[in-house]
Amino acid sequence: MGEISIKINIADRVYPLRVNMEEEEIIRRAARLINERIKEYQENYAVRDKQDLLSMCVLHYATSSLKAESKGAVEDTEVTEKVYQLDHLLSEFFSKQ
Repeated sequence: MGEISIKINIADRVYPLRVNMEEEEIIRRAARLINERIKEYQENYAVRDKQDLLSMCVLHYATSSLKAESKGAVEDTEVTEKVYQLDHLLSEFFSKQ
């Protein structure tokens, strides 16, 4: 599909972007999540500087991303181990016949 031009507002600044049509909703949702997180930080901490709030958001989402990657790697390892176990059992079963 084609690209479209959109405007995204993050921390009271407007950013014009060209995005694939399929990505538009995801990008808008991401901007909404960032703005909600900024609002949460403003309400819960004595931070008013937008740069500080954005930095706190980046740290939050980067940490979440790394945790998800790590969890995925652990799950992949567990799945791989189970596949090897199953392969071993099947090999033993078919070698007896």
